[in-house]
Amino acid sequence: MAPTPGSSGRTRIHVVSDVHGNARDLARAGEGADALVCLGDLVLFLDYADHSRGIFPDLFGVENADRIVELRTARRFEEARAFGARLWAGIGSERATVIEKAIRKQYAELFAAFPAPTYATYGNVDMPTLWPEYAGPGITVLDGERVEIGGWAFGFVGGGLRTPMRTPYEISDEEYAAKIEAVGEVDVLCTHIPPEVPELVYDTVARRFERGSRALLDAIRRTRPRYALFGHVHQPLVRRMRIGATECVNVGHFAGSGKPWALEW
Repeated sequence: MAPTPGSSGRTRIHVVSDVHGNARDLARAGEGADALVCLGDLVLFLDYADHSRGIFPDLFGVENADRIVELRTARRFEEARAFGARLWAGIGSERATVIEKAIRKQYAELFAAFPAPTYATYGNVDMPTLWPEYAGPGITVLDGERVEIGGWAFGFVGGGLRTPMRTPYEISDEEYAAKIEAVGEVDVLCTHIPPEVPELVYDTVARRFERGSRALLDAIRRTRPRYALFGHVHQPLVRRMRIGATECVNVGHFAGSGKPWALEW
């Protein structure tokens, strides 16, 4: 990593999202860049491509992971919730402690892999309350905030909107819209979830529409950033499209690809 973005006359930023436990590749994600931007989802609860990976199979085994993926993929969310509740009942009152311990283990490894400087926001499966303990020097956490990198203004909005999945950091549409409003006009708008556009929110493998943000879409049309960068949808129908003057880019499923998306100016 270069010490000062833009010191060579040009600035190169690497962007990752949906890291989901991939600390090995994260440690190399900033190579050749002035800064790394992370759009969240560090935690791996369950890998839909490999059901043996994540907190869920570690606790309940691969067969149960197979079953809950099957139910969720079929959009049988109530059955999936009931099935999960029966499994968690076996852990009882220790559930919160067990989950936090597993997440802390992942965060310790992942935050240690971040290069400096890194600018990061939360994904919908993250636990924001734990981040201050792990975000050391050189790691700037932003949510509903903005920062200048290489002379460009970057705005960050983390988390996801409420869904039947009930992941840890889902917030109301109103709270999300307020964070978008707080960011204001920027050159690059960085979020975890995409704007509410069918082609950008449809996952071709999960065969479902994820939740995007209408407030984000409205802000893109109104404030016309150069770029809107996001992740969340692992296998989108469309990875890149223009909305007016703005290039909208799904930066990719880093857990699977191990490769960051690059932006240079």
